[in-house]
Amino acid sequence: MRGKMEDSCKSEAVISADRLTKRFGDFTAVDAISFSVARGEIFGFLGANGAGKSTAMRMLCGLSKPTAGKASVAGYDVARQSEQVKRHIGYMSQKFSLYNEMTVRQNIALFAGIYGLRRREIEERCATLAASLDFTAEMDMPVSVLPLGQQQKLAFSVATIHRPDVVFLDEPTGGVDPITRRQFWELIYRTAAGGTTVFVTTHYMDEAEYCQRVSIMVDGCIKAMGTPAELKREYGAADMDEVFRCLASRASRQ
Repeated sequence: MRGKMEDSCKSEAVISADRLTKRFGDFTAVDAISFSVARGEIFGFLGANGAGKSTAMRMLCGLSKPTAGKASVAGYDVARQSEQVKRHIGYMSQKFSLYNEMTVRQNIALFAGIYGLRRREIEERCATLAASLDFTAEMDMPVSVLPLGQQQKLAFSVATIHRPDVVFLDEPTGGVDPITRRQFWELIYRTAAGGTTVFVTTHYMDEAEYCQRVSIMVDGCIKAMGTPAELKREYGAADMDEVFRCLASRASRQ
């Protein structure tokens, strides 16, 4: 019975896009893309710079209204219910995730409060994070003194502290060494196992191998989608880097 329930949970679409489109004047940044992502799935959203993936992610996060088509995240329409979407997602960017001048504890408390957690919940989850990340000694240190790898782990934990339906990760491991990147992905696996859908962009093609499914955008369109194994078979490639290069070479945008 438990197995059937888990399979049902996994098949539930938490992200759904139907011909989702974004235009800026005469330029079509995202061109009628359609896909769905299941609860607890780790979904890689790949594309070279200028392919349209960041614009698509902004629409899914409720930060930009579609020009045409539709999409829903956690059951909410991204165009009409953007505020509800924002309450049910987490977001982590390589460029900005934490306040470096504040302590670890202050960052956790700040973002937990923004996500609507109450004081007791914040205290409990502070303690849980300190233990799970082995940060007990660092809780009252400024974030700026932490190594980059620890900062990234903390940023991810803060983005998921409210246990969202979906967490969007925008190139979260940029500049991090391979060992730390692998440890970071262990956090991702743990979060997905708890039922949170992970939607991740990355320039590291070895990380694409860690995703359950991958889509690759070229010139605003999704040109390939499937498991890493399926895509490697389809393109006769040894690895995902070869698949990506094959598709990216066909791009007309510079």
